[in-house]
Amino acid sequence: MTRSLAAPCAVLSLALLLSACTSDSSGPTPFRDRKVPVGAIRLVAFDSCADLLTGLRSAAKAAVGPYGFGGGYRDFGGRPDAAKAAGDAAAPNTAQEADQNSYSGTNTHEAGVDEPDLVKTDGKRIVTVAGGVLRVVDAASRTATGSLRLIDGGRDQKAAGGMSQLLLAGDHALLLGYRYNNGNDDDRPNGTLLTLVDLTGQPRILGEYAMDGNLVDARQVGSTARIVVRSWPRIQFPRPQYGGAEAPRIETNQRTIDTTPLEAWLPRYEVLDGEGKRRTGRVECGAVSRPSEYSGTAMLTVLSFDLKGTAMGNGDPVAVVADGDTVYANGPSLYVANDQRWRVMWNPTTIRKNIQPKTQVYKFDISATAKPRFTGAGEVDGWLLNQYSMSEWDGKLRVATTLGQPWDRSGSTASTVYVLDHHDGDLKEIGRVGGLGKGERIYAVRFVGTTAYVVTFRQTDPLYTLDLRDPKAPKVVGELKITGYSAYLHPAGDGRLIGVGQEANTQGRTQGTQVSLFDVHDLTKPTRLAQFHMQSAHSEAEFDPHAFLYWAPTGLLVVPMYSYKAQPPSFGSLVLSVHDTSITQVGMITHSRSSAPLMIRRSLVINQTLWTVSDAGLKANDVGTLADVAWVPFS
Repeated sequence: MTRSLAAPCAVLSLALLLSACTSDSSGPTPFRDRKVPVGAIRLVAFDSCADLLTGLRSAAKAAVGPYGFGGGYRDFGGRPDAAKAAGDAAAPNTAQEADQNSYSGTNTHEAGVDEPDLVKTDGKRIVTVAGGVLRVVDAASRTATGSLRLIDGGRDQKAAGGMSQLLLAGDHALLLGYRYNNGNDDDRPNGTLLTLVDLTGQPRILGEYAMDGNLVDARQVGSTARIVVRSWPRIQFPRPQYGGAEAPRIETNQRTIDTTPLEAWLPRYEVLDGEGKRRTGRVECGAVSRPSEYSGTAMLTVLSFDLKGTAMGNGDPVAVVADGDTVYANGPSLYVANDQRWRVMWNPTTIRKNIQPKTQVYKFDISATAKPRFTGAGEVDGWLLNQYSMSEWDGKLRVATTLGQPWDRSGSTASTVYVLDHHDGDLKEIGRVGGLGKGERIYAVRFVGTTAYVVTFRQTDPLYTLDLRDPKAPKVVGELKITGYSAYLHPAGDGRLIGVGQEANTQGRTQGTQVSLFDVHDLTKPTRLAQFHMQSAHSEAEFDPHAFLYWAPTGLLVVPMYSYKAQPPSFGSLVLSVHDTSITQVGMITHSRSSAPLMIRRSLVINQTLWTVSDAGLKANDVGTLADVAWVPFS
């Protein structure tokens, strides 16, 4: 899932797209690289740096509009629209096996593949980052053992506040954030910042790595972290004069591209060691590949780091001339997907012609600890909800998309599940099942083995169950209609499924957070066993699964909960007990500072202690009784 790390650039991109809507032209003709097989999405390396520059300039000139890259829309080939339930499988709740003497890790999509979050634990220590400060707490003694104020300790004060995510491996933590310089003329990389920290004793910085571009997401397998960065060419177009003919302005921008050097496209990086010694470099020409069609306006780079190392390397960058916003990994494979949703939805020409967005997917082999290797790429109709819309099983990729505009109330939207298989450098469709939720859009997806669960919603919530045992003939086998919807689905074992979302009336108006327990033993007859509803409330777990905790050994379910309609506003962690056929409230844990309630962001279990995390500190409660055990404040 793409999180708030990308927000500053997302706002900028949206502003550029909105400016594009002022033009009603049909848009530039898409650039197609004739050295790449026709009709293929496969990735091909460039022959040389000169070949790379020629291709990038040609593609960028085809994409540029009167106001720069924000003023022209590219079609990218869009066209007018014409067995036993796998819920019995063990729930992939954390990277660790849950037992009474263990601990919960970050709630992740796939077991064994960690994802960045604001808190991590190895069962002995708890590591958090907030407000530019990294803190370490000993779980046994329930005391703070160290902290690192990145604003003072780091070597770039402008970046420290952007550090809001981390990964953990042994005694090392990798902090992920952003650094923004003043203008494109700065000779230092602008965008992504990574900081490697040694946690033994008082935390200290081992090294820093900065790269041009926006941090999309990251995944960790073992001690190897894969970081995905999206960058844009650093081209200074002449200041546009609004009004008048557009063709002369486009020609001026194209001449600017013709004189732009290759270095403007290749992301720069900077490596600092523990003493602040600086090394710089760029992504090499030989590390860049491209599909048959590309715009020259964006580049994806995948970096690799060993988190148990004592310094930051150059990241072994592997790049593709493409855009991307959603990352999924299952261990041996990493996928980066990009849909044209916003470019399609904000362009009047595409709306008038009913051109639908497509999702392009790029696959990397990350089974080794070395740099990733391109293995395939593909394309499907529609747009993704998030990373849970993708899943690889038995070497085949399943993708769930919605075709149509999210705000479309005409009933023309519908959703489809595709199955793609790898063939000669391409991910080709071998099966699909469509027509899900006509007039609605996807709100939640979960693939578990050879079963898929899909929730669509507009006024009521059909929970669809899909049988994917035959990848060439996937089929819908069951449907459950209830009010409201689930925004996140979590397999709970024993043929059960937990959903977190919003209750709604029969007209589709939301009425507060609901937690549902579904019986999916029989895929043809899914049923809801129990429901818990909190009026006028919302939970971060509805849009960020990292905020969801299900502790299987005791059936404990914990999610942040807040309600601004309450007077005074109510914040806390809702603690529920999930049994075979029931959901009951156990209690509500709260944090406060100067008697003011605080938003609780995360929760985790270590042995018999439930920990909750807010910006004010960590609170420890007994798992069984919820009695207060300790409070560790963040000074």
